[in-house]
Amino acid sequence: MSTQPKKARRAADESAALSEYLRPHLGAMINLIRDLVEYESPSQNKHAVDELGQYLADVFRGAHARVTMHWNERFGDHLQADFDGESGNRILLLGHHDTVWDVGTLKTMPFRQESGRIFGPGVLDMKTGIVLALFAIDALRAIHGKLPRPVTVLSVTDEEVSSESSRPITERIAKECAAVFVLEPSFGPHGALKTARKGVGDYTVRVNGKAAHAGLDPTKGANAIVELSRQLLKIEKFTDLKNGITVTPGIIRGGTRTNVVPAEASCDIDIRISKPAQSAILEKKFRALKPINAGCTIEVEGGVNRPAMERTAAIARLFKLARQLGAETGLKLKEAMVGGGSDGNFTAALGVPTLDGLGAVGEGAHATHESVLIDQLIPRTVLLARLIGEA
Repeated sequence: MSTQPKKARRAADESAALSEYLRPHLGAMINLIRDLVEYESPSQNKHAVDELGQYLADVFRGAHARVTMHWNERFGDHLQADFDGESGNRILLLGHHDTVWDVGTLKTMPFRQESGRIFGPGVLDMKTGIVLALFAIDALRAIHGKLPRPVTVLSVTDEEVSSESSRPITERIAKECAAVFVLEPSFGPHGALKTARKGVGDYTVRVNGKAAHAGLDPTKGANAIVELSRQLLKIEKFTDLKNGITVTPGIIRGGTRTNVVPAEASCDIDIRISKPAQSAILEKKFRALKPINAGCTIEVEGGVNRPAMERTAAIARLFKLARQLGAETGLKLKEAMVGGGSDGNFTAALGVPTLDGLGAVGEGAHATHESVLIDQLIPRTVLLARLIGEA
């Protein structure tokens, strides 16, 4: 007789047991989400982010984790919580507790429950993901008496502003782990997991011209704004939609007065790539920009700060496992390639199997209708718990 049906039954029993344990804790999950949302934590406000970090540290210590706070001068201190497990290689649950929302946003965008959703700044991106991680760990220990393997939760404080200070910490920990599960929100209303992400970067193109009186000596000047405009027409052609490259001028600065030929102009440009090799292609194109007006000079700064997360065979295997485990609780999981980056880009680029989008299901990240579906909290927590045990 085949052992497969027995294994399938045991797996389904495990998911059912986790769901049964978590169901009475749904209110506690929502209360903790509310606490985290009501600690406003914009990336650039170290004091506010550190207040939330200290609260989270206490919560993780209460869950019997060894907590390390990685001090950071500019941004909030990054939080690492280590949980002992029975055996096997360590799993990293990766997230962040900084948000894009300024302190005071709660006045116009308060935490609330309505129509089966939870609303509030940062609730989807990605404070609920941290709560799912805590309750997944709690449920596993309740069912098994201990975690089936060691787990590290890393929540950083500068993800929304490129992760410059946290990247070395993330990469160092990830190298010691068998897999990384990123607690960022899932994609779309059906909760797709993210198996690929575009690489992200930015360039600043700065033009230096020559000032002159716009009425008396216009021909003695070199108009930096006009030169920049001509360069942007070149830069526009760097976009290659067929190959997943987008180049988007976003912020333009220049000039001082209308009666002065502008001596300076600059543009900040967002870039997205689908393959790591495309970084070098764009770098070569930006550095090759030459002025059309001989009276102007061009300076270029920047580059890719998050490598592309490609769908490797290892990532595909993780998704296949997640789809199988999700089916045990009625989840019909799909996968997606998305244009935004996360800290999972870093870990995937190291070759560590990484699966993203294991946080909340909802909509409106970075928007005033940011929200999370309440009925998906328990199924997604069960999925995360099962992946910790099975990956």
